[in-house]
Amino acid sequence: MPSRLSDSVFSEPSGRPITVVMLGGALVMSSGYLYYALLSEAAPPYLLVMAVGFALSGAAESLPADHRRAAGALRVTAIVLLLVLLALTVVAPDAAFGM
Repeated sequence: MPSRLSDSVFSEPSGRPITVVMLGGALVMSSGYLYYALLSEAAPPYLLVMAVGFALSGAAESLPADHRRAAGALRVTAIVLLLVLLALTVVAPDAAFGM
């Protein structure tokens, strides 16, 4: 019996609406990082990590339907990256927020 987790992670990519939302989120996060990098000397690194996570999710959803494994690998990578950021926020907030 296949698990629900593998069914949801390795399912067909959702397509255009989710892709636009995820890549738009990546654009917003990277714009925020660029804004802080240009106006101050301390750009928060969490914005860059979140932008990469959203971009990986958007790339996973934009793949063709027959690329389930590649989409699953991108989804898992994005989830792990964002979970590491969450754990780093709890364990070492100074490192996550760049203070």
